[in-house]
Amino acid sequence: MNPTATAVRAGFARGWIELRQMYLSAPDLIGQFLTPAISLAALYLLRNREYAGSELSIAELALPGLIGSIIAFNGLFAITNVLVLDREDGTLLRAKAIPNGMAGYFVGKIAAAAGSVLVQVLVVLAAGMLIIGGSSLDGVGAWLTFAWVVLLGLLATLPSGAILGGVLEGPRATFLLTMPLMGLIAISGIFYPVTALPGWLQAVAQVFPMYWAGLGMRSALLPPDAVAIEIGRSWRHLETAAVLGVWAVVGLLIAPVVLRRMARHESGSSMAARREKAMQRAF
Repeated sequence: MNPTATAVRAGFARGWIELRQMYLSAPDLIGQFLTPAISLAALYLLRNREYAGSELSIAELALPGLIGSIIAFNGLFAITNVLVLDREDGTLLRAKAIPNGMAGYFVGKIAAAAGSVLVQVLVVLAAGMLIIGGSSLDGVGAWLTFAWVVLLGLLATLPSGAILGGVLEGPRATFLLTMPLMGLIAISGIFYPVTALPGWLQAVAQVFPMYWAGLGMRSALLPPDAVAIEIGRSWRHLETAAVLGVWAVVGLLIAPVVLRRMARHESGSSMAARREKAMQRAF
């Protein structure tokens, strides 16, 4: 039997177990859905406020962007945080001690992260359509757009999260990462149309996956006339696929190199050095 195939199967089994445990634990559930719940509550309060020049409310316009931000932010941050913490507590070192354990470990973590993002997307979509309304997935085309945006969004962000998890040192660095990520979400048209921002901020937003994941979700969930408030009055599907695809290809090429390097340098002495550094910071 092929050892790599066995490790991959074991990784998917591990990912399923971790995903199931995640939704059987109250603290994990709160961590997964607290921010989306707060965001949905804020959008509910804005459900009767129309955006200027459209017949849609601010909440209806923001819901697809919220879903796009879940794909982009959680796809990036979830795997980053897990890798950093598992290096701290020795989980990664234990996986390295097992034959083909690193392959199974990485497959399991990516599968669990992707599964958790998909669950959040579907729950927020269902809850948002129920309490806010306005969004719909009418027709096969809308469902296909929804599916490929989710898939490409995950492919664009999960490898990047793995790269960051391989180079960041300690939970403090992960925490500091949230600040620029929140800044990117703020300028990516998630909660307000990007066309309301200065041109240079629009240009910055379009470099990163957050904007394109949100745009793709809006094209799938909003009525056709909502395109009037977008850049160029177009959903720009080709550009969305191109930018997310470039991020996915670059990430998939770089992530294995970074992860192999991280695994090669992982040892008992390196873990002890990190713990000693953490203790020095604490005192």
